[in-house]
Amino acid sequence: MVERITSAQNPKVKDLLALQEKSRLRRERGLFVVEGRREIGHCLNAGFEPDTVFVCPEIFGEEDLSGLLQGKECRIVHVSRDVYGKIAYREGTEGVVAEVKYKERTLDDIKLGENPLLVVLESVEKPGNLGAVLRSADAAGADAVIVCDPLTDLFNPNLIRASIGAVFSRQVAAAGSEETISWLKSKGIRILTAQLQDSDLYYDADMKSPVAIVMGTESTGLTDCWREAADAHIRIPMLGELDSLNVSVSAAVLLFEAVRQRRS
Repeated sequence: MVERITSAQNPKVKDLLALQEKSRLRRERGLFVVEGRREIGHCLNAGFEPDTVFVCPEIFGEEDLSGLLQGKECRIVHVSRDVYGKIAYREGTEGVVAEVKYKERTLDDIKLGENPLLVVLESVEKPGNLGAVLRSADAAGADAVIVCDPLTDLFNPNLIRASIGAVFSRQVAAAGSEETISWLKSKGIRILTAQLQDSDLYYDADMKSPVAIVMGTESTGLTDCWREAADAHIRIPMLGELDSLNVSVSAAVLLFEAVRQRRS
């Protein structure tokens, strides 16, 4: 039986809003929130399981919902247009929001191709930046993105929105820096750290073999453990007065240099 909610004061609505706002609650309840047809589709294709789907029938039809869920079993809740306006994290998401079952994503879950290309981000704090890096990683066909010592929840709604679902279409793992360094070396993956000091221009570095491009925060850069573990230090030439690019822009430049080298 499909439940119907017409009041924004309904406890299920309040629970959904709390999940959107609080990472601690997401971990405790084992649920996170995904909004929009495209994002939910990427999420389910990546093997995540829906728990509850909130649908506004005036916006999103039953036939659309059946195709989106791909036969997966979950609770369906119909909400009025007013209630959907309350739970929607952004405009124009086609009338569907899902609570999805949380699962940890670790280094052990990553499956590598024959010539891996990875992105490693150390302590990147802003969900929007991380989401944008994930979009670039998806566009460049990177095998995985590893977030070391994360300062943001990988299931933060802002991150999911900024990545437009790439947080699901790419392999993503969270791990400590030392653990990740050991894992990369055990896999024979060269470590290229993006840094201003003691570095060579990025287009002079060999990116044709298995590599991990490692970047830190714009304010503090990478910690010493990464600098010392690196096989090469690389930089993007800065011809203006500023000394750094946004981390997502840097990631796109470096990733597509790897793509260029591998196709030349």
